[in-house]
Amino acid sequence: MKTVVLLYNTSCIYEIVILNYFLKYTGKDIVFVSYDGNPIIAMEGYSMNVSDKLLNINPKDVELMIVPGGDITEIDRSEVWKYLADVQSNQGLIAGICAGVDVLDHAGILEIIESTHSGDLDVVVADNVITARPNAYVDFAIEVAKKMDLFEDEADLEETIAFWREHQRME
Repeated sequence: MKTVVLLYNTSCIYEIVILNYFLKYTGKDIVFVSYDGNPIIAMEGYSMNVSDKLLNINPKDVELMIVPGGDITEIDRSEVWKYLADVQSNQGLIAGICAGVDVLDHAGILEIIESTHSGDLDVVVADNVITARPNAYVDFAIEVAKKMDLFEDEADLEETIAFWREHQRME
């Protein structure tokens, strides 16, 4: 099973860096894709190559689908919405942050569940969907990692929270 990260021009990479670190550190298979398979230039100015185009990845092989924020114009389209719906119907976890949540909303993913669009929370975990506001990128990473069972135990989770959220030094 794969983690698919949908990148596009103006993607906000900072929103997903910590989550990507957690996934990579725990050995998850991460595939960075763009809608058309072309390299992208992120909001922060990074030029990034991708491994494939989105529609070349079988939605049945997706364990986790990540949609970061940014100017979603180039990915907010029916083919992406259908792909997300297919991931959802195959019990894949879908995680959107910032304007990525808008793409999930437009795909109909949020219609009957609680999300950051339906309430005032910074992060919402509902069924197999996680949504977050842009300022909640640390909590977003932690909640996705919890849902993916990436922490060894409660002590690992608490140490992660202390380091990333509370900025405590680790000895």
